[in-house]
Amino acid sequence: MMSDPAPSLTLSLHPRIAALDAADWDACAGDDNPFVSHAFLSAVEESGSTGKRTGWLPQHAALRDEAGRLLAVAPMYAKSHSYGEYVFDGGWAHAFERAGGRYYPKLQVASPFSPVTGPRLLVRPNTGHAPTALTAALGGALQQACDQLSLSSVHVTFCHEAEYEALGKQGWLRRLGTQFHWENDGYACFDDFLGALSSRKRKTLRRERRDANAAGLEFLALQGSDIKPRHWKAFHRFYLSTVDRKWGSAYLTERFFPLLSERLGERVVLMLAEKDGEPVAGALNLLGREALYGRNWGCVGDWPFLHFELCYYRAIDFAIERGLARVEAGAQGEHKIQRGYLPRPTYSAHWIRHPGLRDAIADYLEQERPAREHEMAELATLSPYRRGSED
Repeated sequence: MMSDPAPSLTLSLHPRIAALDAADWDACAGDDNPFVSHAFLSAVEESGSTGKRTGWLPQHAALRDEAGRLLAVAPMYAKSHSYGEYVFDGGWAHAFERAGGRYYPKLQVASPFSPVTGPRLLVRPNTGHAPTALTAALGGALQQACDQLSLSSVHVTFCHEAEYEALGKQGWLRRLGTQFHWENDGYACFDDFLGALSSRKRKTLRRERRDANAAGLEFLALQGSDIKPRHWKAFHRFYLSTVDRKWGSAYLTERFFPLLSERLGERVVLMLAEKDGEPVAGALNLLGREALYGRNWGCVGDWPFLHFELCYYRAIDFAIERGLARVEAGAQGEHKIQRGYLPRPTYSAHWIRHPGLRDAIADYLEQERPAREHEMAELATLSPYRRGSED
């Protein structure tokens, strides 16, 4: 137990998500974003994808009232490095350590290995406490935990804009990032979407889809129980091939994927390409209330435009069919713009305990934010969508 973050409220940290009741956690998390659900976080932990092996040690935060009622939670990890986060603070760590400081371990409030915007300070509704007051109390409690544990910092990454603003009012440093999202303008079919593009871009996308679909592959969109163990076995192989090509680390274990499917059911969407009945490529997505979230992808062999077809175009098909508002296709990738995915801001907030380091990072972020905003505005000019009467 930590000291009271506010009168009558107590913060506790838990090294296992299983120590917190799933129904209580999900009452705080809501049902919109699967990446902060108890099911997702437990699958990550129980599969061995987080823990000592990967340097993501669970320290989930729970805020309770004097009666022991759970009011708010945060998925949090003690980190001995900055890998798997997609918001890069390695430069901050190196500078601090060159100056004689100790940056690691730090606390990371995040959905592990998932550059997906969603709530991070998860507040239970209808408790008799104002949600904004609970958000502030939890933010303050995380600051106190950082101080009491003598850690360098707490980082809340890919949070909602409202959390970003609220933490900023408490003195947290704020940082902008960029992703590329496709937004559904009420399209009835993929051709409707193509009709919103300029003539040249429309022809490009049609050619890419034609070539991908002329390679003798069969495409499948599988959900829940339709995804069989053989599909997951193949997908883990694809995942490892992508990690190898990018010189990354294979955080997700083979057990993670079927466990995720078991826990999340129909919210798991696996796009597969098969050749002669054998999977050759796959794209893993999770289904939210309003969005399809693209996560991992991989393939064996060399197939024209297969990445675009499986990760972007099939995701758009799925979103249109289901009436979803958007597709979020993961981190990075300016090439997504020409496929209809436009730049959108992402948000993070950072509590830095050391005054000197905090001042230095604050100065850096004051320069970085307008540069990010300018970059997003410039990227938006590359939009493939028609302007006015343009075709």
